Amino acid sequence: MITGEDKLHEECGVFGIISPGGGSVARDIYYGLTALQHRGQESAGIAVSDTHGSKGNLSIKKGMGLVSEVFSMSDLSGLCGNIGVGHVRYSTTGGSRLENSQPIAMNYIKGSLALVHNGNIMNARELKAEQLLRGIAHYTSSDSEVLSYEIINERISSGSIEEAVQKAAMKLKGGYACIIMSPRKLVGIRDPYGIKPLIIGKRDDSYILASESAAVRSVGGRIIRDAAPGEIVTITGDGIRSGQLPLHKTPAHCVFEYIYFARPDSVIDGVPVHEARIMAGRALAKRYDVPADVVIGVPDSGLKAAEGYALESGIPFALGLHKNSYVGRSFIKPTDNERKSAVHMKLSVMENVVRGKRVVLIDDSIVRGNTMRQIVEMLKKAGADKVHVRISSPPFLYPCFYGTDVPSSGQLIASKHSADEVCRSIGADSLGYLDLKDLSLMTGGLPVCSACFDNNYPVGHGL
Repeated sequence: MITGEDKLHEECGVFGIISPGGGSVARDIYYGLTALQHRGQESAGIAVSDTHGSKGNLSIKKGMGLVSEVFSMSDLSGLCGNIGVGHVRYSTTGGSRLENSQPIAMNYIKGSLALVHNGNIMNARELKAEQLLRGIAHYTSSDSEVLSYEIINERISSGSIEEAVQKAAMKLKGGYACIIMSPRKLVGIRDPYGIKPLIIGKRDDSYILASESAAVRSVGGRIIRDAAPGEIVTITGDGIRSGQLPLHKTPAHCVFEYIYFARPDSVIDGVPVHEARIMAGRALAKRYDVPADVVIGVPDSGLKAAEGYALESGIPFALGLHKNSYVGRSFIKPTDNERKSAVHMKLSVMENVVRGKRVVLIDDSIVRGNTMRQIVEMLKKAGADKVHVRISSPPFLYPCFYGTDVPSSGQLIASKHSADEVCRSIGADSLGYLDLKDLSLMTGGLPVCSACFDNNYPVGHGL
């Protein structure tokens, strides 16, 4: 998955840290966000405060671009505080504009808060309408701002920020993971289905909340555990307290964290991501046996599945595609020709690996089919005799309402075409998708949300 036109995106990554002993946390947040950069590349932001300082004293900086483009070392030196939150964003709602970047910072009668949010609040429009009637929101509010206003409104009549968060969360519908910074506390909340990930970590006397375990480790922290579905985690200088939203159904963790979104060195809800991808590759090899000479993967997320396919099939694995990591982000390419050029700029074929070979090509998904069509063409031009495409996810048939940028069904090639038709469209010699039944093998039986494949939406109803 390469181009912005033919790639799924996670909405964002969140990171929060509190260091009761003092000392600035801005650089830790910077490094944590850099470890989460794959989750969002449109904007980045950091907000910090000082638990020992004046109430409501908050510093914030955010901007468009990568973490390294938004923050200089002088910026980080100016963000002084021992508690803070950070965010990287890819917009699925609200558009790619600076005013929609996070953290969302607000002052109110009892102090201030800064909020970072991953996911999608499905009933944000209804909540906004109620807030407009009460005069506590504006027409252009994003779902993250709507959530912030809801927390502030509840805080006025609540004894603590965590009580206000719990009251506000009781009104929410969707998949989300949020971190809220008040002047003295860090509060994390995960939706009751556990759709979006949230990890709890620790380093010395500091506590960390993050979207992935890799971000905790990037600042020298160790993993304590995953936040439970519906859990509200409150962290102060005295340690961790936990609350819980009501749970009604079986958890439904986003399966695409394991297929594509998360870093391969992350562990989410007890499942190592790299092992999940290897299991997906093994399952593909069992279902779609084909005579071949070499197995290759599309960098980066197709590589582990390709290793698994090779292990199961006995066909040698090789690096047949080279990825240029320093090419600019392809979503800025405005025309079809420029997007096509971006694929060739980002990927090149190792001709000596594929020339004269029957190739099994592994990727994580096919969305519109444009990118896969170009890759197959590149391999055949480089001399590949056959290209058998294997996809480590089932066919995408339905959109996602929980913060993953899955297009409408009309734009999903598999929703209107059979596997044979897709195979002919991308120019492959054969095509095989991961079977829905194999998702549980991939995640070790962890209950997952697979609505984009089977229309079985855990929150709300399908199409």
